[in-house]
Amino acid sequence: MSELSTHVVIAGGGIGGAATALALARAGARVTLFERAPEFGEVGAGLQIGPHGSRILESWGLLDEVLASGVQPDNLVFRDAITAETLTTVDLGPRFREHYGGPYFVTHRSDLHAALVGAARQAGVELFTGRTVVDIVTDGPRAIVTTDDGATCEADVAVAMDGLKSRLRAKVSPDDPVASGYVAYRGAFPRDEVGLDVDLHDVVGYIGPRCHFIQYPLRGGTMLNQVAVFESPGYRAGEQDWGHPEELDAAFAHCHERVREGVRHLWRDRWWPMYDREPVENWIDGRMILLGDAAHPPLQYLASGAVMALEDATCLAGYARAGASGGIPDWSQILKQVNAERAPRCNRVITTGRMWGELWHLDGTARLARNELFRVRDTESWKYTDWLWGYSCAGS
Repeated sequence: MSELSTHVVIAGGGIGGAATALALARAGARVTLFERAPEFGEVGAGLQIGPHGSRILESWGLLDEVLASGVQPDNLVFRDAITAETLTTVDLGPRFREHYGGPYFVTHRSDLHAALVGAARQAGVELFTGRTVVDIVTDGPRAIVTTDDGATCEADVAVAMDGLKSRLRAKVSPDDPVASGYVAYRGAFPRDEVGLDVDLHDVVGYIGPRCHFIQYPLRGGTMLNQVAVFESPGYRAGEQDWGHPEELDAAFAHCHERVREGVRHLWRDRWWPMYDREPVENWIDGRMILLGDAAHPPLQYLASGAVMALEDATCLAGYARAGASGGIPDWSQILKQVNAERAPRCNRVITTGRMWGELWHLDGTARLARNELFRVRDTESWKYTDWLWGYSCAGS
């Protein structure tokens, strides 16, 4: 196919924005990206990438680079947070990789982000930091993009990837972020500083009443990444500042000593109240489309938020290539195709993620029933995971 004769502006330089810039630049488009932060970087700690993401990274020639700084765990292990009993295991070995066409791996958010930004820069993307896109309006076949310094630029299409709290989402939906009432604490430390006796070959999740706790290795096993999530009593009480550190230890006091010990090794100067958005069917306003967390921010339970942004990127670039005549994309049609392809997929991840979170946090007899269902799960079957990990965009 011929290279695209088109100019795309992207609002937001996180993982999704950088990935979309890279995918479009690889297709031959001229791409301009605006990031509001003074420099490129990702906050947070570890990130899980399923085979639906590793296949995309491989297609961009980035998988080996990202794996070099990551870890391929042997298993996903679910344990009861109160007893520490193993409930079920997902073997991530050769059979898994063959079935899904790629590995499941974990990496530091900043490592993945740096790889994407570096590749986008090498592909010729114009990258600007310290500039926030404050408005995008459509003028015939053009998108007029305004940044906070008062400057404007014109493009054939604009992609809004300005995150969960997207200001550009208001152009297609008046909704606000939805609080789950749960809050996440994270910590990523060198293993020799932590001193915990933990298995650094698996991703281990302890699921318990109103809380869960995740452990896995980073950077070749030299670091331990931990995530503690719990229902905030402050949120239930209607407090505005909820999820603060005073709630953390009490939230896990009923858990096994392994979990309680792990909770001691978390950052306590920052925390992440967990929000998503109600699913919406339309992401398009004229020559602008929402993608990434601006369009479909999920709760973290399916570990697919970053991968959905990678899927968005390869899907948009794929439909743009397929919908170009003489190298000129028909953006009005392409945006409709991408929206029609991606909205059902991403909205299913949002709603399933909410359900999965409820399942993890059951108490009483419901917890016991859940544990039994996990124990008797057919570990040879793919029927519950193919929809998530086996997906490929029809346009890519």
